[in-house]
This record gives sequence, structure tokens and C-alpha cells, in this order.
Amino acid sequence: MKTITKILATSAAAVALFFTTNANAQSQKLGIGLTAGIPTSDAYKFAAGADLRYQFDVDKQLSIPVTAGYTRLFAKDYTIGNVTYEGVDYGYIPVKVGAKYFFDDSGSGVYGLAELGAGFGTNDGAGTSFVYSPALGYAWSSGLDLGVKYEGLAQNGTSTGFFGLRIAYGFGL
Repeated sequence: MKTITKILATSAAAVALFFTTNANAQSQKLGIGLTAGIPTSDAYKFAAGADLRYQFDVDKQLSIPVTAGYTRLFAKDYTIGNVTYEGVDYGYIPVKVGAKYFFDDSGSGVYGLAELGAGFGTNDGAGTSFVYSPALGYAWSSGLDLGVKYEGLAQNGTSTGFFGLRIAYGFGL
């Protein structure tokens, strides 16, 4: 199955879920987050990003997040012989949809999160990658959210990613 097909199928499922749930029973939140991480590829030394996350609650324990932002993988310089070359950073705009499940029925505390989507490369000729991001975190009722995640990008048989720490603040709409 091609990456674009996977992205379209995921998007269609999310839209169907939006329209089949009772809108009156949902609460909505908007969150602003910052992420810092360690890349899994030797070509990069650091990852940093920022995002906006719109989240609506299906019930107290299950939420559907839609996330978009910007992430940059900072390249390492490399040496061949006696010549050092400057590495090329990689930037992308991740657009993801997922499911967030709170293990406590209060709607805060420890949660698991899984997101899928597309990463639109901002470098010349970078193209679009399939993005996947599992996470574990803790959300306080005050709106503070702290999570650890892996974000992977796959395109044309190659992949890279990073392990990161995300700190965010969410507020009700």
C-alpha cells in the first residue's frame, strides 16, 4: 500500500469519526507544544519542533487529536579525508491525526497516544513522508502536558526519526 493511500485512509477514518460522534457531548481543547529530541540517524545531532494540537474528547478517557507544526532535524558536519562538509538540516511540517487514551477515567493523568499522518518536507525536493508517532505522557487538569514520544518518517524505502520530550499547555475552547 502506498504511503499516500495510508494517509488518505487514516484521514477518511478520522473524518468519519468526527461526524459519527455526538458533538454536544464533546469538549474541545487547543494545545501549544514544544518538542526537543535525539535523532535516530547518525546524520543528525538534534531535533526541535513546535506544534498546535486541536483535541476533542469522545468521552473522558478517549480523545481525538489533530496536530500540525514544524520540526527541524539539525545535521552533523562530516569529514571525508581532510575535508569537512557542512551537513544539511531537514525541516518538515507534520500533519497528524490520532487517538489519545487516558488510563484514569478523570480525563487527566497518564495517557497513551498514537498519531499517523504526513510530513511535508520544507527542503528543496524533499517531498512528503509518512509520519507515525507513538507517545506516553501525563496531563494535569491545569492544562500542562508532558510526554515522551518517538516520531518516525518513512519515504521511498528510507526512514529516520527521533525520540523526544514534548511539553505543552492546553486550554478548553
